[in-house]
Amino acid sequence: MNYESIIYETRGQVAWITLNRPDALNAMNGSLLAELPAAVAAADADKDVWVIVITGKGRAFCAGADLKNVLKVMNSDDPNAVRHFFEVASGAFARIEACNTPIIAAVNGIAAAGGLELILSCDLVVAAESARIGDAHSNYGVIPGGGGTVHLPMKIGPTRAKQLLYTGELLPAATLYDWGLVNEVVPDDQLEEATTKLAERLAAKSPLVLRRMKELVADSRDASLVSAQRAEIKIWEAHANSADVLEGLNAFSEKRQPVYRGK
Repeated sequence: MNYESIIYETRGQVAWITLNRPDALNAMNGSLLAELPAAVAAADADKDVWVIVITGKGRAFCAGADLKNVLKVMNSDDPNAVRHFFEVASGAFARIEACNTPIIAAVNGIAAAGGLELILSCDLVVAAESARIGDAHSNYGVIPGGGGTVHLPMKIGPTRAKQLLYTGELLPAATLYDWGLVNEVVPDDQLEEATTKLAERLAAKSPLVLRRMKELVADSRDASLVSAQRAEIKIWEAHANSADVLEGLNAFSEKRQPVYRGK
């Protein structure tokens, strides 16, 4: 597939997806909202891709929705235009979150509004020291439409979520690390290297294990403790039939590094 608004490349078993609208701070227009989930789906379907990285080109990770495009939607004569726009946006984030493959957000600069919602759709977050992250919707008289009011309180708690939502301020990556949104903060010039190291660490694991762990964590959010534990045991029973579990145990017994095949 040919992309206009992103760059897609694979480095070993890691797929790198770079938002490529640097002059617009990688703001999300129709093209980017269509291409990003499509690229994630393509990587998820690639048996040779075991980890996905999403980052931005230039001085921003993603500044959110393209506000000029939002204004155009608001002024449209189509009574369904607003609903359609946010269905597309929320659907894109939902498809990214539902990806089976672990996703790392490499936050290289400004991440605001929809950029924050994109971060919330990922599994792990590595941020540059200069990155500034926040909601920002309140600065422009709009509310989140990509799940921000739902996922942000689940990630950092309602009190801190309300601070980001109400004030619209962008906070340093180090603060969001303390709040539990960011996993690692690194010097700006080490972001790619640090993200690569993390991605390669994950790619050295069994992809079946990581996918099943991701599934269990996601499903446990809406399940009772008893139901979640039963689901874990059920998945374990299925996992016991895989070649990777035997490889991992045999490698431990033989004091060698395991070589997983994702089977």
